[in-house]
Amino acid sequence: MERSPCFASDLTSLHLLDTPIFPNKPHLPPKMTTGSGSLLRTPETHVALFPSAGMGHLTPFLRLAALLLARNHCPRLKLTLITTHPTVSLAESSLISRFLSAFPDRVTQMDFHLLPLDPSTVNSTDPFWLKFEAIRRSAHLLTPLLSSLSPPPSALIYDVSLIAPVLPVIQSLPYHLPAYILFTSSARMFSLFASYHNLVASALTPANINNPTIQFGDVLEIPGICPPIPRSSVSPLLLIRNSLFSNIFLEDGPKLKNLNGVLINTFEGLEAEALHALNGGKVTFNDGFGLPQVFPVGPFVPCEFEKLQGDDDRDQLRNWLDDQHDGSVVYVSFGSRTALSGDQIREVGDGLVKSGFRFLWVVKEKLVDREEEEEEGNLVIGHELMEKLKGRGLVVKSWVEQGEILGHRAVGGFVSHCGWNSVVEAAWHGVRVLAWPQHGDQKINAEVVERCGLGVWAKTWPWGGGENDKVVVNGEEIGDKIKELMQSEALRVQAARIEQEAKKTAGVGGCREKMLKRLIDEWKKN
Repeated sequence: MERSPCFASDLTSLHLLDTPIFPNKPHLPPKMTTGSGSLLRTPETHVALFPSAGMGHLTPFLRLAALLLARNHCPRLKLTLITTHPTVSLAESSLISRFLSAFPDRVTQMDFHLLPLDPSTVNSTDPFWLKFEAIRRSAHLLTPLLSSLSPPPSALIYDVSLIAPVLPVIQSLPYHLPAYILFTSSARMFSLFASYHNLVASALTPANINNPTIQFGDVLEIPGICPPIPRSSVSPLLLIRNSLFSNIFLEDGPKLKNLNGVLINTFEGLEAEALHALNGGKVTFNDGFGLPQVFPVGPFVPCEFEKLQGDDDRDQLRNWLDDQHDGSVVYVSFGSRTALSGDQIREVGDGLVKSGFRFLWVVKEKLVDREEEEEEGNLVIGHELMEKLKGRGLVVKSWVEQGEILGHRAVGGFVSHCGWNSVVEAAWHGVRVLAWPQHGDQKINAEVVERCGLGVWAKTWPWGGGENDKVVVNGEEIGDKIKELMQSEALRVQAARIEQEAKKTAGVGGCREKMLKRLIDEWKKN
């Protein structure tokens, strides 16, 4: 029977796992604490969360944690946040600190100290991926940490990049621990993640088995996923054999069948078809096993603890936006991990001028994921470009609260790299998107943006963010696309409709609430 992605009416349509990971360990009813021979209260429900490296992975974990703590279904929910040390950036450390300060009585932090990593043993120089690998290689050290938690957790939610190394730890524990992952991208991207090992196996032939690149066809056919994923939308790192990225996919994908569930920050208004395919038994493994239940628990939205207090730059941005007309400003940001080339920065600036629209442009000139005090600005906007931009908008080089910007009445369009957190935030606020993917999962996310009608995708523009810095999109073309975005009434109306869907999903009695309640009810049984 096809499993509905939302429990709107028929809760029996969902089964978390027909065959538990530990078939010889039955689910036991929760014990009651007593005093003087009488029942006093139900015990705490304890959930452990283990995010991985990078703001794009940490942020959705903390937003999920805040959602769980806000549920009225379980006022005695306790969370343990397992944090890796050292972190990749000071921004991560600061966000963790603000989150813990917001929930001092309900969240316990547990430090997870990583083993030293020799970079020469890893097929990558990106500090983000090096940290991923350091966490994976240190995963066995979780055993004593998880064993020491009291009371034992009812569930562990951990990062998708850690599936394979963490599962043996879970299976070695002296108690039954249901395992879930939080997938920090789109449901469409998850379909590729789940099917990648099958697709690679099908692509290998005696003639190409020694080829350093994986010989996929022009499109990657995944059962139930329509349209198929173009090869051109797949990250170049997933087309290279033995890259760190492809090895993680090959190792982790087959282990999905051992999980109790997969949580994704998405909702039907964005990805109805993909969710129905994933929960309808259409995506399976070569050995006949199906996927675990996929829980669309989005949309995740920015939380109060994410705001930086006493931030003069924030006040300046808000005051400037307050002076602009409704829907008149285009917001430009390529995320926390993308620094455009100097030539491309100048063309973006030229495009903003040519578009004729007011703008708020966040420029990242530094190398990704380095400690801030060690970074040097290796790219400059330049005096000539700044003179052109003067009076037309704001150029910001510091961290901004994106959710607050997208939620401002003056912002009518978003030029985005299509990191998944950014896509969901744009959907939540009903802001049209001009998709300009830079790396990783972002072209597949751009497909979602275009297909649901949230925005437009400039398909002819190349990968950026270091993937293809030699190819520069000219300013005139950028300006034309911005005008197309901002002047489209059809896109404005459709973005507003998606916003309504997002608010309905997140409202009282909405699909997100039902999903979270179902999960918490299952955890209470453990």
